Amino acid sequence: MTDFKNGFHRKGRIASAAPLALVLLAISSMVGAQAEAILRAADRPNIVFVMTDDQGYWDTGATGNPHIDTPNMNRIAAEGVQFSRYYAAPVCAPTRAGIMTGRTYLRTGLYNTRFGGDSLGKHEVTVAQLLRNSGYRTGLFGKWHLGKYPGYQPQERGFDEFFGHYHGHIERYEFPDQVVHNGRPVEARGYVTDLFTDASMDFIEQSIREGDKPFFCALMFNAPHSPWLLDTSLYGQPAGDKLLAKYLQRGLPLREARIYSLIERVDQNLGRLLDKLDALDIADETLVVFTSDNGGVSRFWKGGMQGQKASPYEGGVRAPCFVRWPGLIPSGKVIPAQVSHVDWLPTFCDLAKIAVPSDRTIDGKSLLPLLKAGEGTEHHQYVYHTWDRYTPNPNLRWGISDSRWKLVGMFGADQTPSRSRWRLFDLQADPGETENVARQHPEIVDRLRNEFVRWFDDVTEGVDYRPIPIPVGEAGQNQVEISPSWASWHGKNIHYTFDGYDWDTIDRWKEPGEQAVWRLDVRRRGTYHVRLSYGCRPLDAGGVLRLRAGAASVEHQVVATATADQFGLFDVGPMELDQGAIELVAEVVSAPGAELMRLNGIFLRRQD
Repeated sequence: MTDFKNGFHRKGRIASAAPLALVLLAISSMVGAQAEAILRAADRPNIVFVMTDDQGYWDTGATGNPHIDTPNMNRIAAEGVQFSRYYAAPVCAPTRAGIMTGRTYLRTGLYNTRFGGDSLGKHEVTVAQLLRNSGYRTGLFGKWHLGKYPGYQPQERGFDEFFGHYHGHIERYEFPDQVVHNGRPVEARGYVTDLFTDASMDFIEQSIREGDKPFFCALMFNAPHSPWLLDTSLYGQPAGDKLLAKYLQRGLPLREARIYSLIERVDQNLGRLLDKLDALDIADETLVVFTSDNGGVSRFWKGGMQGQKASPYEGGVRAPCFVRWPGLIPSGKVIPAQVSHVDWLPTFCDLAKIAVPSDRTIDGKSLLPLLKAGEGTEHHQYVYHTWDRYTPNPNLRWGISDSRWKLVGMFGADQTPSRSRWRLFDLQADPGETENVARQHPEIVDRLRNEFVRWFDDVTEGVDYRPIPIPVGEAGQNQVEISPSWASWHGKNIHYTFDGYDWDTIDRWKEPGEQAVWRLDVRRRGTYHVRLSYGCRPLDAGGVLRLRAGAASVEHQVVATATADQFGLFDVGPMELDQGAIELVAEVVSAPGAELMRLNGIFLRRQD
């Protein structure tokens, strides 16, 4: 509700009594609710953007699932609009890049969810930067997954406040230890879904108390992404067990019961967030978006949809999407137009009354006309779907849809792409993508395939898809960790093992000359002290690893740890690094055992 005491809007956005009196006079004959709606429309709303991780279109009651309890997600849909054909990218980091930039992720240099391909290009402008520059206070709480090194972190990409994690997933949901606060690693107490919600509510309340700015709050839950962990602490476990037992009693297998329980834990926190908006009396001044970052991973009930996360089928790219703004957006409407995750930047710019960047292609289109109308069948003529983990590829895992038709080419790395295996679906008659009608409509196949290739060539032109050079010696940066996944590795035995983002290793290397190579961007010339994190069986100890970068070189004799998967931190010595682009090479000199070591990380600390 608006407070006009002393002629001021409660949040300080109308600073003079005289202009306000004129507005009130002009609308005095209108019904009160309509008048207030016009007042709110003349202002810039707060924006709360809530996104879950791996929650499928079918994983809410509002989208028809009879087995899951999501009353607060359902509430947003009932009090606002639902997009029934909202498309995300097939996997998480590409979707997040599109949301932040309004651009197809392939334009941004990002191409992967791991291996260094999950950094948003430095040349990109984020929606957070645009909103902050226009007067919004900005915060992100939860999963970022668009860059972990200096220069790529959220607080450097437009967010005033960040508490969350950089990775695609974290290993501990309770007492999390892979979280950071504005660039500094921290540890936290409690369950991670609650923690991120608490932080977002504190951010919102502080923004209101300061009173002079609207806010943009991005609450990016890491649930229900694997490892599908409920509360496990001494005090939290009974509640987690109770929730899990409920879904097991409904007949769900254990895996599915865990996923549904994680989603319900998000829903409970979403309810707390909505209650906070009500308690602060700002619900009518706040746009709330709820969605997910890609298709789902649950399998118990899919509403007849084909495919899951990482595929171009509807189940891999359609996500739930509900939007509420009381008074401006009608309630209980379902909009069938096909819309996209890249639409959020232009939509939020539209709401904030600022221009989208004009020096680059913006692929999204504002959703505001559809939201205000609560209806519409046309938005994007085409929506494009593609993802391949290592190198963008127009042939292996792709799709394109228009208002009626969907063409899909889904091939594994061991399969030869062939037109004979493309699949065309009539989504109006066959929303479950069960009947391939490609032979009956070759002209539609040609049109859609030609358009997809044209688009793919456009968005990939001139883009270099490989890990960014790791910045070393950034001002204010005490230490940088060189991650195994960012390397290229060479040799017949050398191997990379992924077992969690902070527990991956380069291993099995044993022959002289086998090596891992990283690209570095040394910002300041100087002496850097080197430490290694690794594990080594006592039976394999005694080998020698050489590190070299340019003219600098240092060797380390490997010592034993308790077992190969217990990592210790070992001093190696100094290296003189020149400023600029350089390659860091770690190579086997000798290895008397089955492997040299299991290398978990290289740490470089500048000696001032």
